[in-house]
Amino acid sequence: MGVVTTMDPESARQPQVPPQGKLSNSGPVFVAGRGTGLRPRGKHYVCGSVAAFTNIIITFPIQKVLFRQQLHGLRATEAVQQLQREGLRNLYRGLLPPLLQKTTTVAIMFGLYEDFSRLLLQHAHGSGAPELLTRSMAAALAGTAEAALTPFERVQTLLQDHRHNGRFQNTAHAFRTLLRDYGVKECYRGLVPVLLRNGPSNVLFFGLRGPIKQRLPDAHTKTGHLLNDFVCGGLLGAALGIMFYPLNVVKSRAQAQVGGEFVPCLRVLATVWRERGGSVALLFRGATLNYHRSLLSWGIINATYELLLKVV
Repeated sequence: MGVVTTMDPESARQPQVPPQGKLSNSGPVFVAGRGTGLRPRGKHYVCGSVAAFTNIIITFPIQKVLFRQQLHGLRATEAVQQLQREGLRNLYRGLLPPLLQKTTTVAIMFGLYEDFSRLLLQHAHGSGAPELLTRSMAAALAGTAEAALTPFERVQTLLQDHRHNGRFQNTAHAFRTLLRDYGVKECYRGLVPVLLRNGPSNVLFFGLRGPIKQRLPDAHTKTGHLLNDFVCGGLLGAALGIMFYPLNVVKSRAQAQVGGEFVPCLRVLATVWRERGGSVALLFRGATLNYHRSLLSWGIINATYELLLKVV
């Protein structure tokens, strides 16, 4: 019996075939077989990116309502009414940053996880290091790399905050203003909560995705497999969304500020806690909507990603 792992990399889903191809100075070049359109090392990035694009287009209005709840502590109905007053024209205002950010970060998330897993497993071969630990490290490294795209989340926050509607015209204008008036550092405001969120959440996502899917009813049709992938990704995304929700509240509050002191995470959290009367319920205001949005978003991402892996 082979080794059982809780992680779910591509190498665990497909039969291992001895690589064929030329050797270059940088190592073996793997060439996809006939009928495949992308090299194995590249398809995870493409599939992740397309999956994220599909998700953002569908769920952006929900995310905007959720953002207003996180930032201002509004009820869902109040946030929806606020968006209604701003009009349909502004509903998709701020779409470009999350579209660019999410399509890239999800591509990095899946692609780098596969690449780091392959690289670390090669180096750990014969060392006795547990495979679970090695792949957990790969997931954490991929999540950390995603944080390089924090400026997109930063600009998204500014464009979704109605208090900045008159100051920033669009994505390009927001970036120009931040870089011209405050420098590159301002674009990375809120980096610490992003780092604290990305690494651990990636470890849990990739570590639990396989075991959860194994416990779902066996699928015998393409639709059944698609549904199982949706349920698996959705449940994981929703649970992780609740677990890391306070970090997203801290991130939103920090990134809504333009200029001034870079306030540490704990001070931001303490300020929000004090403003909301020391209430856990108010701190988690918006978490219910976040749960349902994450359920839908990560269900779409995981199902679309797995579907594309089979056809690309």
